[in-house]
Amino acid sequence: MAPRGSIAAYNSPTMTFPPHLFPVAPDRIARYTAYRALEPLTIDGRLDEPSWQLAPRSPRFVDLINGRRPIHDTRAAVLWDDTYLYVGFWVEEPFVTASFTERDALIWTENDVEVFIAGRDAYYEFEINALGTIYEVFFIWSDAYQRDGYSCAPEFAPDAPGHSPWDGVGFKHPRGPREGFWQWDLPGLKSAVHVDGTLNDNSDRDRGWTVELAFPWEGLGWLAKADGRALPPHDGDVWRMDFSRFNAYKEAPPADDSGGWTWSAHGVWDSHVPEVFPFITFLSRIPGV
Repeated sequence: MAPRGSIAAYNSPTMTFPPHLFPVAPDRIARYTAYRALEPLTIDGRLDEPSWQLAPRSPRFVDLINGRRPIHDTRAAVLWDDTYLYVGFWVEEPFVTASFTERDALIWTENDVEVFIAGRDAYYEFEINALGTIYEVFFIWSDAYQRDGYSCAPEFAPDAPGHSPWDGVGFKHPRGPREGFWQWDLPGLKSAVHVDGTLNDNSDRDRGWTVELAFPWEGLGWLAKADGRALPPHDGDVWRMDFSRFNAYKEAPPADDSGGWTWSAHGVWDSHVPEVFPFITFLSRIPGV
């Protein structure tokens, strides 16, 4: 049996489907090493602690569908400690705008950044705009929903507020539909945004905005349920996560801009395909420190 959380375990026949069923070949999926933070992080959106300065940043995000270089730079990084999974975003944007202020508003219809965290039988979606407004959903694959006892938990009961079946966006997943819980909130979540410029003022030019997120491991227990993965991870454990940016605008033709940019291209207009999410390996020590 492969170690919990290892790439071999996550790609085992019981956890995924043959690679040819998906729009991106396995060797084209990004891989990244997330190191332990050197100190407790203050979640203020500024990403100025030494740990963020040392953390390796992702390559520049590419178009979600075609993998081409978009007009503006976007990068992300991941850190962790015994309490939190940390994600930082650096978002270049010359005119930073946001309008939604109500939690769980449809912020993907304007400019946002997004994180998806996948377990074997469930995954979590998080979005945030430049005002710091967040949107969350928890998805459980329908084939596991009753079989593995998720439906017995009060927060995931069939009559739970915000529950409805769901079948993806632009890709017909071979596993079938999901059960979506649109009023589920991750307990203990911390998030912050810092705008380097003037929000919602196009009379000047901005540099962009940064995002700092702290997802408590304790709150991610439902993602670890199916395969008993460790929380926090052990050294060498691998999770699948996705990091993306969606814009209300597109680069002018002849650029082939889908409006969605991501760390590792999906090959299709759909963020809900965990089999093409980047592989994130957790290690305790930043090299050279």
